[in-house]
Amino acid sequence: MSDTTRRSFVSSAAIIGAPAVRTAWGQNRPSNEVRLGVVGFRSRGRDHYREFAKIPGVKVAFLCDIDERLHPGAVKEIESMAGNRPETFVDLRKMLERKDLDAISIATPDHWHALQTIWGCQAGKDVYCEKPVCHNIKEGRKMVEAARKYGRIVQVGLNRRSEARNQAGVKFVREASFGKAYRAKAVVYRGRLSVGRVQESSIPQGVNWDLYLGPAPYRAFSLSRFHYSWHYYWDTATTEVGNNGVHAIDIVRWALNKNEHPVKVHCAGGKFADDNTDQETPNLQNAVFEYADGTLVDLEVTTLPSPTFGGVHMGEFFYTPKGYVTSAKRWTAVEGEFIAQPTPDPPSGISLRAVNLSFPKIGYKEGPAIPDIAAPETSHFQNFIDCVRSRKRDNLNCEVLEGHMSTALCHLANIAFRTGRKLTFDPATETFPGDAEANTLLGRKYREPYTLPDQV
Repeated sequence: MSDTTRRSFVSSAAIIGAPAVRTAWGQNRPSNEVRLGVVGFRSRGRDHYREFAKIPGVKVAFLCDIDERLHPGAVKEIESMAGNRPETFVDLRKMLERKDLDAISIATPDHWHALQTIWGCQAGKDVYCEKPVCHNIKEGRKMVEAARKYGRIVQVGLNRRSEARNQAGVKFVREASFGKAYRAKAVVYRGRLSVGRVQESSIPQGVNWDLYLGPAPYRAFSLSRFHYSWHYYWDTATTEVGNNGVHAIDIVRWALNKNEHPVKVHCAGGKFADDNTDQETPNLQNAVFEYADGTLVDLEVTTLPSPTFGGVHMGEFFYTPKGYVTSAKRWTAVEGEFIAQPTPDPPSGISLRAVNLSFPKIGYKEGPAIPDIAAPETSHFQNFIDCVRSRKRDNLNCEVLEGHMSTALCHLANIAFRTGRKLTFDPATETFPGDAEANTLLGRKYREPYTLPDQV
């Protein structure tokens, strides 16, 4: 780090109270105990502290949430489960100053993921970060840079990768014994209630609203922008594509072994069936991604009532010359065959063979079995702790680079939706060549002092 860069970093740290860089975990206390802090625990974060508290040698020693009203209940639950009383914080930066904190687990809204992960890495802490890994593509790349620079273990909460049956299905698709997939489709049909219209109101006592907004623009307090409803606003969310679509598109990218970005993307959709709402984000999106080798990937996401696709509300389909492979019904392969149909006498000059080939029936039958994975299943949380101890980032089931690559697909879909155009993307530079409007949406304007550093 140059003197100029170092002075800039120190100045920034002084302004926002960012933690100083500390040495890596791994000196290991005699007990090999991992002391962990959970950040954001009203909803998904409760699952975090409950699951981590079950893991031998892990102590949920700290809790952090901007809503102080949630602290007593969480403390009481952890005391009951694990026998220790965690210390509570409102500001993550204060918690990261603790030398006896080894790792943090982030379950805050999307707009906070990048800064909190980067701060954690700078403070020498390992990080488990919920999906989607970031609020925009530039943030995702900065998170990868921070993890590499500070040698941190950073797991992304795309936890379907830790499910043994998904591992088996992905292995089957990758081996291409049923044919190489030329196309894949991911669908997510998850119902969501309307947020309606909610008036601005005073900030509830115990809610630290400025910290909640953080890098997002300042808005007056409203319940519709707060707990969970934040998913419906561009300032804080990544649409349902980033919320749940990322789980499905991650499985697709993983199975197709796509370690590069697509070169073209188009996304149509909108906000349907509910005019009486403050919601900004769409409730229906259909995206198509084109890779340089011609592979096509479709992503369909809606929160409106919809029929299931192939019997699933959320799943993946991989199309090959032999048929298709689907995650529905515990991953199965289905073989397709063309069956010539009886036809009446063809018109003069047209052969019977030509008629039969033009209008065959497609029959389907069970394809080859997809073998289970022999190894026992390990939870996503346990996998993170195992890697915190081993310091082997390659053993993470969803290391931050993997999380960035999958989440970038969601951001590409949202950018194409917002511009209303089919876009061309350069995977090497992670930009849209010659497209100023689209490039503006690769990042965001940050509210001081919660800014994304140019150099992590």
